[in-house]
Amino acid sequence: MIRIIAVGKCKEKAMLALINEYQKRLKPFVKTELIEVADEHAPQSLSLAQMEQVKQKEGERILSKLKDSDYVILLDLAGKMIDSVALSEQIASLQTYGNSDIAFVIGGSLGIAPALIQRSDFRWKLSDLTFPHQLVRVLLYEQLYRSFTILHHQPYHK
Repeated sequence: MIRIIAVGKCKEKAMLALINEYQKRLKPFVKTELIEVADEHAPQSLSLAQMEQVKQKEGERILSKLKDSDYVILLDLAGKMIDSVALSEQIASLQTYGNSDIAFVIGGSLGIAPALIQRSDFRWKLSDLTFPHQLVRVLLYEQLYRSFTILHHQPYHK
């Protein structure tokens, strides 16, 4: 089981359509679930302390959705970059030798709470580029699909 836990709702119809398409493509390989937790109102003029409060509240919401047995992969700008083959190998290893329940976590726009960083098992930097959070969901689903096609020797990954 792979769960994606993300802050905020995906509102863009085009993004939702892509997410639904990748969820459908993943069904033969693995069960997936998208869990969206509420985001905090965060106007541009927040103090550093207020920003930390926002991250903490969003982090608590994410932490409440995690199971003790989950292997948590946190999408994090300070994480380690890996390629698609390495991601597929990590997923295969976890499902074979570790925990078959994997939770990918996408934090809020202000960043990630320290408690969430501490709970993570692996911090993954998707890219050096900055993406909207809704697009990150699509990219994550695409990479998951690519990983499973790699593992099942299908021609999607070239």
